[in-house]
Amino acid sequence: MSTYALTLRREQNAIPGFPLALGVTLTALCLIVLIPLAALILRAAGIGAADFLRIATTERTLAALRLSFGASFLAALIDAALGLLLAWVLVRYRFPGRGLVNGLVDLPVALPTAVAGISLTAIYAPNGIIGSLFEPLGIKIAYTPIGIVLALIFIGLPFVVRTMQPVIAEFEKETEEAAALLGASRARTVFTVVLPAAIPALLTGFALAFARALGEYGSVIFIAGNMPGVSEIAPLLIVVRLEEFDYAGATVIATVILAAAFAFLLAINLIAARARTRLGYG
Repeated sequence: MSTYALTLRREQNAIPGFPLALGVTLTALCLIVLIPLAALILRAAGIGAADFLRIATTERTLAALRLSFGASFLAALIDAALGLLLAWVLVRYRFPGRGLVNGLVDLPVALPTAVAGISLTAIYAPNGIIGSLFEPLGIKIAYTPIGIVLALIFIGLPFVVRTMQPVIAEFEKETEEAAALLGASRARTVFTVVLPAAIPALLTGFALAFARALGEYGSVIFIAGNMPGVSEIAPLLIVVRLEEFDYAGATVIATVILAAAFAFLLAINLIAARARTRLGYG
């Protein structure tokens, strides 16, 4: 065998055990993710199109879906803005307590969701520290959609911050300095140099925060009030249907959430991929 062939063979097999690793990975993916999702879809298919549509379009179901998707989308948007700013501060600035702030970012992920829900409810309830300030103004936070959005912001923020930090750390400061030397203001530098380069990672963080918020249950039920048609989220309605032994209703709601979430995340990932290609990242 020629030296070129040996070199090419070594390059092609740079990672030892690739076939075995790929097989184990795909098997685990099927067992953990694909098979359960396929079982849900098959169960939904057995309900029948007419019954599926009837269950999915009931007033209570539509209200819960609107609230879950709307609150999750709004919370993810706010998380994207706050997460970008917080990640920028943590990466670019040195200040007393920076390590503590950086550690606190992960606290919403580490906390049990029930603890987070009880804490938020205690703060934003009408007699809470913050809720009592808004109560005289006629603004109720806990037990309303406002409280739901705040809870979803709380649990989704770490995903944006941790996604943005390594990207911001890799930004070339020389590019920003070059823009400043060319006469660009700070605002123009941010909007024409920094933000365009951050868009792919920001979209990824937004998608992660949205997906996390859409499936959140524990921290939301305490602050939501869970009033049908007002503050009842879709995951809670699934649990309610299961407790009522209405397995068809639970399956339909879960399938609608799955399909809508998949379509949304697919669209976000495609947009992020196009942005990366436009920026020359691959």
